[in-house]
Amino acid sequence: MADPDGQVIVGLEVHCQLDTKSKLFCGCSTDYRSDGPNTHVCPICLGLPGAMPALNKRAIEYAMKVAKALNCEILNESEFSRKNYFYPDLDKAYQITQYDKPLAEGGYLEIESDEGGEKKIRLTRIHVEEDPGRLVHMGNVERGKYSLVDYNRAGIPLIEIVSEPDMRSPKEARRFLNKLRATLEYLSVFDSEKEGSLRVDANISIKGSERVEVKNITSYKGVEKALTFEVTRQRNLIRRGQKIERETRHYLEARGVTQAGRSKEQEHDYRYFPEPDLRPLRVKSWLDGIVLPELPDARRERFMKEYGCSLNHARTLTGELKLANFFEKVVASDKAGLSPLASTWIADTLIGELNYRDMSLEKVEPAAMTSLVLLLKAGTITDKSGVEVLRVMLDQRQKGEAAETPDAIVKRLNLAKTVGDTGAITKAIDDAINENPKALEDYRNGEAKAINFLVGQVMKKTRGKADPGELNRLLIEALKKREA
Repeated sequence: MADPDGQVIVGLEVHCQLDTKSKLFCGCSTDYRSDGPNTHVCPICLGLPGAMPALNKRAIEYAMKVAKALNCEILNESEFSRKNYFYPDLDKAYQITQYDKPLAEGGYLEIESDEGGEKKIRLTRIHVEEDPGRLVHMGNVERGKYSLVDYNRAGIPLIEIVSEPDMRSPKEARRFLNKLRATLEYLSVFDSEKEGSLRVDANISIKGSERVEVKNITSYKGVEKALTFEVTRQRNLIRRGQKIERETRHYLEARGVTQAGRSKEQEHDYRYFPEPDLRPLRVKSWLDGIVLPELPDARRERFMKEYGCSLNHARTLTGELKLANFFEKVVASDKAGLSPLASTWIADTLIGELNYRDMSLEKVEPAAMTSLVLLLKAGTITDKSGVEVLRVMLDQRQKGEAAETPDAIVKRLNLAKTVGDTGAITKAIDDAINENPKALEDYRNGEAKAINFLVGQVMKKTRGKADPGELNRLLIEALKKREA
């Protein structure tokens, strides 16, 4: 019997739509999402009798680009096969994929482990295949439920990236997926903004028990949530003395649970055989012509060396291509002077505010962020006032209002730091101490937190405009006088 507290073992199968203009085996457009169902189809992607597939060269080049970036070995010969199974979204009753001769094998991707260091997640293979269609579920309990099929997606080029079971927690699985997504975006072969462009099947087990496959997880956060639920479910079963059955389960995102689907098929159930209408691929010679851009790890190292970013800030800033580009635009005018402050404000404050609002980075102008960082660097405003300015900027942009510059916001809200105005700060300190006698008593009793509390009260009274250094000096002087 497996130990319920045993090691978690996770492997992922990631299906990524390649961002080509046409499908894998025909000329139908892949830009179908805003169009009606079954409007981007032809005899080839519908699998009509006599229709012959013609391979999309660009899709193979994109797949090779990914394989090279992930340190894989391109095989001398790869081959397409027919994977036979029946499901309504599979118009031909088979899927053209690669089986025993994939495009690439081996490779790895480095992530941050749960212990904090770098960890290599080994890859098994990368193969190319076509996407099936999509089921649209309709109806209700009263009138009856039914499903419609849209074949617009059928034939979209996919790569499947299969990892070894090297991940040891749901968090590591999410980090792997985030790193993989960033790498694909840097390669310009993938558009994460397109619905359904990345889907995940996760294999998870507790050491010593059968593995379970959780299928069709469609969001990055969903991977961690689905696996967290599944770990808890499997451990509870083991504690009750029950056996983990090998099965396929589906993640119900709205409820945050997995649900039993069907018994897991074995490979022989698919009756693979070579696709007779496509010749074997011998494309290893193309590899020298594939030039990789700067990838996330290389850009992270450059940010640390060139901009002086901390390791954590560099990881955050290079974790998304758009964020990395945004940061470099913000500091372009003064790399040495703005970089340390800008990296902190973008990686910590800006990202936090955007996540709170569920707001995209595209709403923020790099020039506006540069202006804000310049105000902070010059000492014109305090950190607290800087946060207030940022929030006003984001609120205006989210509402679609005319965006004020940071300088205009500071002037309108009178947020400039009260440098040298010791009289105003001294009055605010006296008022804060008089209004909070317990804090004064705590200070006399040696409780350091009383000082932090009073600093907060003075900042409220000065609306964050008091110079922190001057405020601390004057507050200590005032407290010592009251102590005498």
